[in-house]
Parts: sequence; structure tokens; C-alpha cells
Amino acid sequence: MSSTQLKFLGLQDYETVWAQMLEFSLNRQEDTPDQLWITEHPPVYTLGLNGKTEHLLVSTTIPVVNTDRGGQITYHGPGQLVIYPLINLKRLGWGPRQWVTVLEQAVIHTLRQYGITAYAQAKAPGVYVEEKKIASLGLRIKSGFSYHGLSVNNAMNLAPFGDINPCGYSGLAVTQLADLGVNVHNHELAVPIIQQILKAIEA
Repeated sequence: MSSTQLKFLGLQDYETVWAQMLEFSLNRQEDTPDQLWITEHPPVYTLGLNGKTEHLLVSTTIPVVNTDRGGQITYHGPGQLVIYPLINLKRLGWGPRQWVTVLEQAVIHTLRQYGITAYAQAKAPGVYVEEKKIASLGLRIKSGFSYHGLSVNNAMNLAPFGDINPCGYSGLAVTQLADLGVNVHNHELAVPIIQQILKAIEA
């Protein structure tokens, strides 16, 4: 039996979930079980700690939230799978780079199961298909506890990405599973990604 707790949250306000993640991470103890939160958010742009507002290219009615994760600007919306692994990296003896690689490989392995060839890029964390970004990562590590996580574009409106430089990269194109001929619900897509993460952290 896995000791990691899974929470399927459904569609949830971004700032509400962020506050809950932060509270959990600040108050957890060394022996607190890790958790994986599975969710999606109403339309929102989020800006990382060092995010530059110039990467938002137009004025918008979509909320913009300054958050405490790493990375630049990204977009979340319905139909995008978001997974927040709340993990004790000290227990695993992992640094940020190893953790990023685990998350990228979980997505890459899952996409392979759907017949999609994906890859990571060392200079720009995330997962790509034919030079288009399909998954983004943004993490925060406090006292060895990691929160925030990854988002995978599944079956969503990609248009809002056109109003930003995704992750700070001008002209970076994005894609999603639906555009690659794969039709799957978020909760189904989450299962193999979670399995890959659990395999890594509980090995």
C-alpha cells in the first residue's frame, strides 16, 4: 500500500489551492505522509517569483496572480490537468534538478503510452512535443518540502497562451493531447502520471 495520500479536488480556484498547499507545507512534520493533489483551475495566469510582467503581452480580463513558485508566466484553465506533489525531498535525498527530472519523465512516459513522443529540455524545464510545450513545471521548496508542481495541456482552450510569452519564451508554441489525436478525461490522464511519480518516490 502506498503511504502517499491522493486528493482529487476537481475544478478549484487557484489561489484557494495555493493557500492550502502553503499551509500544509509549512505545518507538516518530518513524518507527515506526502500528498498528491489532482485538480484543474478556472482561467488564470500565474507569475513565478522572478516572473516579469512584460511577458503578459496584452491587457486581459483573465486574473493574473503573483505566486511563490519558480518560473515565469503560465496559463491554467479548464481541461488542463494540474498535479501538485507535496513531497518531502529531504527524505529522498533529492535536490531540485532531480525532482524536476522525475516529474518530466513521469509525463514523458505517460505520453509514450498514448503514442506521443515527448522530450525534456535542460535549458527550459517542461515537456515538449515537436518543439511545442505540452507540460509546464513550477516548484517551490521550503525546508526540504516541495509544493506547486506540474500542468499538462489535455483538452482546453489554448488561445490565452497566445497573449503571453509562455514560461518567458517569446514565440513558444504550445500543444495538447486533444490536438494530437488523444481524447482522454483529466482523471484518466492523471492515473499513469501519478503511478510514475509514486514509483519514483517510493522506490
